[in-house]
Amino acid sequence: MTLPFEVGVVVRDLGVMERFYCDLIGCRAERRSRVPESVGGSAGLGGELEVVWLGVPSGGCVKLIRPRSAPVEVSAEAWSAGRPGLSYLTFHVDDVDPVVAVLAAAGARPLSDPVVVPAHGRRISFWVDPEGNVVELVDARGGRPDRGIVIRDTLQ
Repeated sequence: MTLPFEVGVVVRDLGVMERFYCDLIGCRAERRSRVPESVGGSAGLGGELEVVWLGVPSGGCVKLIRPRSAPVEVSAEAWSAGRPGLSYLTFHVDDVDPVVAVLAAAGARPLSDPVVVPAHGRRISFWVDPEGNVVELVDARGGRPDRGIVIRDTLQ
């Protein structure tokens, strides 16, 4: 690997998604581009693309990709985390509580009750972004001891 990891998320509403990931999650818009049909079409994304690269403060990048020539169908429901393929984006934060408060106030939907769950010495919280993608927040501070949640690290 020569550069930090990037993930691309195909979106319907670039403005809404950019505000969600920048204003609420803490990413920052680093550059914008139009990708010509000759590239977007060969990537299987339907033609010309509008792309915003969002820097993740800890490294890496989330690319928001909006096909300009083909509408993107999105379900209001969250994707099932048990389905094959990409299940969710994970963001590691210093303190999950202020992020959770902002997400709730902005109308994002939590996927668990309680909203923040202790797991393996961490605190985690799963949310749905405006287009139904699942977002996981991880806070390494821990909180109360795990009760009934067992996660084993298998990679050393």
